[in-house]
Amino acid sequence: MRKCTAFLLSMALLALPPFAHADDGAASIAEGGIVIMKKEPRITMAKEVLQISDSKVIVDYDFRNNTDQDVATVVAFPIPTYNLALEQFDPAKQGFDDFRLWIDEKPAKFEIECRAYVKGRDETALLKSMKVDIGTFGHANSDHQYPDLQRLSIEQRRRLEGAGLLDKQDGSPMWEVRKKYYWAQIFPAYGAVHVRHAYSPVVGALNSIKYGWGASGDVESAGELGTFCIEGGLRQALDKVVADKHRNAWYEYVDFILTTANTWKTPIEDFTLVVERPHQKDDLADYVSFCWNGPVTKSDPDHFVATTRNFVPNKELRIGFFHVNEGDF
Repeated sequence: MRKCTAFLLSMALLALPPFAHADDGAASIAEGGIVIMKKEPRITMAKEVLQISDSKVIVDYDFRNNTDQDVATVVAFPIPTYNLALEQFDPAKQGFDDFRLWIDEKPAKFEIECRAYVKGRDETALLKSMKVDIGTFGHANSDHQYPDLQRLSIEQRRRLEGAGLLDKQDGSPMWEVRKKYYWAQIFPAYGAVHVRHAYSPVVGALNSIKYGWGASGDVESAGELGTFCIEGGLRQALDKVVADKHRNAWYEYVDFILTTANTWKTPIEDFTLVVERPHQKDDLADYVSFCWNGPVTKSDPDHFVATTRNFVPNKELRIGFFHVNEGDF
């Protein structure tokens, strides 16, 4: 009989170290919320509801303009700089290509800025002149093919090699991508604006907690496990898994940059975090653990809620999703 899943959550606050990952794992790409391109003290973030699962991040905001004048500004969703890493990531995932936006509950359009850099030099114009898609590294695919680059003439390829954009040995893209989604936003006088955005997170994962568990565990893996504040009942449950030769537990995690909210007027008056417990086929149990300084409640068996008032984030958030299944380590 399939065992019932259980939730065990540690709530101690931990200062997160730099996000590390084991050699045989894949790292999460930390992402956050929307930012205002120019500090605007007239706009208050009255409410933020952050929903995180292992497959979707949804953020809802209520902004309020307390003045008697409309405020027009540019709002952006910046993407962490990324390089070609086909062994780990699809470029579309690195670029958060499924980003979606709603303003006052209606789907909204946005612009995308995608620029290419080599050693700090902006080489965007050269790639665009040859109609090479920057964000996907020339539409790179899992077979290490780059259609936009492979159709270029020998002379064009040599120009790109000379600029450091292509590897001279294998012709692979060498630039880094700086990307952001952005749009013009008007906050009406004495009015409120509701903004929602959603995207699929780039999830980090490790094969087994047994790499880093206990005194003999791998130092790097143990350090990563330490970022989840695993305590109490969850630690006891995972201790039993580690001791059982016929069971194993692996984890994945989502990183979220909470401090992006500080580009707006602080504090966030009303902040809510909702974490969804994952369910994967054949799991014996599924757990969630993260660091939070305050109470966490269950709205139902699979959703866990943390709330706070007048919130000024001073550290980032990492959510760990743990899966127990049968099998030898």
